[in-house]
Parts: sequence; structure tokens; C-alpha cells
Amino acid sequence: MNWDWHYSGQVIPDLLDGLRVTIIATIFGYLIALVLGLVWALLRRSPSRVLNQAVRWVTEFIRSTPLLVQLFFIFYVLPAWGVTLGALTAGIVGLGVHYSTYTAEVYRAGIDDVPRGQWEASRALNLPRRRVWFAVILPQAVRRIIPTLGNYLIALFKDTPFLLGITVVELLGSAYDAGAHSLKYLEPITVAGLFFIAVSVVSSLALRRLEHRYATN
Repeated sequence: MNWDWHYSGQVIPDLLDGLRVTIIATIFGYLIALVLGLVWALLRRSPSRVLNQAVRWVTEFIRSTPLLVQLFFIFYVLPAWGVTLGALTAGIVGLGVHYSTYTAEVYRAGIDDVPRGQWEASRALNLPRRRVWFAVILPQAVRRIIPTLGNYLIALFKDTPFLLGITVVELLGSAYDAGAHSLKYLEPITVAGLFFIAVSVVSSLALRRLEHRYATN
């Protein structure tokens, strides 16, 4: 097999379009994971044992189910119940919900790691519960978990090829389509892999700088 540089240059624009879709899915899916994960974590601290256990089992079920199965359920099964989402929207929701169960555990660990004295000081000052959470506890917790949250961002990015299963033409899908039309898969698949590596490396470096600036030991 000989590498065709001319063909490689021809497929790059299509792969860049796929990369754009991949990045969109990653960013919005990750935002859902961050917000919903925090909701799960706070609900797990509810004084209601019923609510606590219900959230625990829901998150365990989602975390224990393959992501591809969840994407198929959202895109192919929910329409039978009257909930129809576009392919990219379904992919973003699926990625976000799936990874929210992991970020929830990260948040929970960060909250548990906040020194007990911070809670006691807040109670001694008679601070409102909302202010205790958003002005005292969560800022300290998040600083402790920045590295782990960053790792899940990269993991989510690398899982975006699963979206091909629900017809989203992301980076890998663009490479596959290019190969299917030309019957030459070496160049598009290899270039797609290089794009994944490049974005992952850049993201890792950016997250490392963020960690050095804001994270605490």
C-alpha cells in the first residue's frame, strides 16, 4: 500500500467538517455532564433515603450500560414514545447523560474532601444553605477535582465515534464516508486518527495549565 499525498489533501476539508461536529458534540455533551453530574451529586446528599437510593440506582444503571446502547435507545426507541431528537442532539444528550454519572462521583469525592471545619464554620456564621454550597463548599470542591474532570473531557471526546452508530457524521464518520467513496481507507482513517491525537494532546496541555493555575492538592 502506497500513501497518496494528493488524496490525503483532498479528504482533509471533509475531515475538518467532521472534526467540527465532533468538537460541538464534545463541548455540549461535556456541559451537560458537568451540570447534570452536579445535580446527581447534590441529590445523593439528600436527607431523604428514598431519593438518595433512587438517584444511586439510576446513576449506577446508566454507568453500567454501554454508551452505544444508550445512544440507540435515545435515537431509535424514544421516537416510539413521542420523543424525537435529531441525530446530533440525541448524541449530545446521550454523551452528556452517560458521562454525568461519572462526573457525579467526581463531585461527590470533591465535596467529601472539603475539610469538616468549613462546614462547621459556615454553620457557626449562620450562613444560608444556598450560600454555604455555592460560596464555600463547591468552589473548594471543584478546585480539588479539576484534573479528574479534565480527564473525563478527553475521554468523552474519544467516545464521540460512537455517534456514527446513530448516523452522526463526525470525524470518524467523515473518514469512513471518504473511504467508502474512493475505496481507499488508509489515508482518511489515518488522518482522522492524527486529528484525534492532535486535539487530545492540545486539550491535555490546556487542562494541565488550568490545573496548575486553579487546582489544589
